[in-house]
Amino acid sequence: MHVPDGFINAPVSVAAGVAAAAAVAVSLRGARRELDERTAPLAGLVAAFIFAVQMLNFPVAAGTSGHLLGGALAAILVGPYTGVLCVSVVLLMQGILFADGGLTALGVNITVMGVVTVVTAHLLFRGLLRVLPPTRRSVTAAGFVAALLSVPAAAAAFTAVYAVGGTTDVPLGKVLTAMVGVHVLIGIGEALITAATVGAVIAVRPDLVHGARGLAAPLKLRVDGALVDAPAAAPAPAAATAGGSTKKVWATGLVTALVLAGFVSFYASANPDGLEKVAADKGIDEKVEEHAAAGSPLADYGVKDVDDARLSGGLAGVIGVGVTVVAGTGIFWAVRRRKADELTPASTSAPVA
Repeated sequence: MHVPDGFINAPVSVAAGVAAAAAVAVSLRGARRELDERTAPLAGLVAAFIFAVQMLNFPVAAGTSGHLLGGALAAILVGPYTGVLCVSVVLLMQGILFADGGLTALGVNITVMGVVTVVTAHLLFRGLLRVLPPTRRSVTAAGFVAALLSVPAAAAAFTAVYAVGGTTDVPLGKVLTAMVGVHVLIGIGEALITAATVGAVIAVRPDLVHGARGLAAPLKLRVDGALVDAPAAAPAPAAATAGGSTKKVWATGLVTALVLAGFVSFYASANPDGLEKVAADKGIDEKVEEHAAAGSPLADYGVKDVDDARLSGGLAGVIGVGVTVVAGTGIFWAVRRRKADELTPASTSAPVA
């Protein structure tokens, strides 16, 4: 789904860039309400995990592959505003370091792969939770459906952008049918990965899953025939609740991302992804341009001057995960600190009589 340079004309690319910048700005403000001292580092990890899993292309049809987009996963784990930022960080790292997704098309990619997938998944996820029982299984099931439908929604969004600013004269109906058709299949893979990841985290630390907040019903006691809320239990020490186990989750997630990007990615499908296949079949790629970062030492997910393909790809994946987790965690900690700085004056100032 990474749109390269040359698919969309300059005016629409600029407009998409403005829209993406506005979405990121809104998300930066909204993320202050979603992030705390536990979820800020988790958000950086989510970005790194999405980067890693996006390297794992899986076959979906004859000569076509797909990979995770990650919008639904990010929205469920860390919230919709933070989710937009997670995907944006991944796309920025991929475009600058790995020449994946055009730099002039960065706004298109953030809008389509980040904003559309996150918003679609979040609305579907919340809507399903309103009608499903408030259980952990419901969170996983809702995540599956939300992820499944977010991918063809992104494909339809790309088609809409192409209809306005496409650089080639290809019938719109053919593009829409081909894009949505193949991305429905890719959506199945997205749904399976999302449900498996959310299910794994919620089984260990449901309190860290944004989409699972509020599921636990308050304990009730029967007093004189009436049900009343039980007294709140004394809070556990901060070190016991947020320290050790959160660090374990973070470390486990980081190791998993490093293994996926550094080792498993070598066995990913080499077939073109959904957009690449449709573009080649329908002629959308007639005016594709060479990536501005094509000379990057990490271009095409390999390390320059490292001849062994397995080693080159593995090193590139490990570097990508490391850079993404550092950049993402830094951004989310800065957002968290900004929230703390804004709250401190209000909480420490004495009211004027």
